[in-house]
Amino acid sequence: MMHRKFLRFLWTSGLTAALLPLRAADATTTTHNQLAEAERAAGWRLLFDGQTTAGWRGFKKPGFPDRGWLVEEGCLKHGARAGGGDIITEATFDEFDFQFEWRIGQRANSGVKYFITESRGGPVGHEYQVIDDVAQGYRLAGDKHRTGTFYDVLPLQALAEPKPPGAFNQSRIVVADQRVEHWLNGAKILEYELNSDALRAAIDKSKFKDVPGFGTRFKGHLLLQDHGGEVWYRNLKIRTPAPSS
Repeated sequence: MMHRKFLRFLWTSGLTAALLPLRAADATTTTHNQLAEAERAAGWRLLFDGQTTAGWRGFKKPGFPDRGWLVEEGCLKHGARAGGGDIITEATFDEFDFQFEWRIGQRANSGVKYFITESRGGPVGHEYQVIDDVAQGYRLAGDKHRTGTFYDVLPLQALAEPKPPGAFNQSRIVVADQRVEHWLNGAKILEYELNSDALRAAIDKSKFKDVPGFGTRFKGHLLLQDHGGEVWYRNLKIRTPAPSS
């Protein structure tokens, strides 16, 4: 048994943590790509198992890319160089609550898109922007290209700073009837209405003004964008339909 004076020294010096077993709460923080029983009961399901690429394939491709993307440390990762192209879910969704975690490398640029159909010429859809804001110079409140915006269409309505490159962020996209919400690290940063006059006006000022059906809800794929930089995604989970507010 340790001498009492030695134990008192460890306690006052803050070293006792090194001798104590991890608490249950600490252990759960390192567990990813899993659902608790309560989550399953609430209708959540995983879109990535943390070990394989099951459920994902390349945009307009029959299988998963053989370069660019890989599974690493429990994440769907895209490497630093462009290659492989965008990847999409095999399943399609129209109303949903989609939550995911991500981190990026320095100067990286990616995005999570929804309402993706392969009937369009390219991977065009509504995009939740994922980018290194500081390095890319996207810092203005009205900028429609910074993290969490509806890329090139709508700026943030509430500013929330993403964590810096190398740290994981938590994001959420909700589509419930005609309402769409973007969340970042627990804060709602954007809300808009599909098929609304306000959205149509914003689209008319964007690069998507001539895309048929853009701004409407339909059953489409979710997409992770290859924009040439390092990006990691994990804990991708979804429930359908999204709960009403």
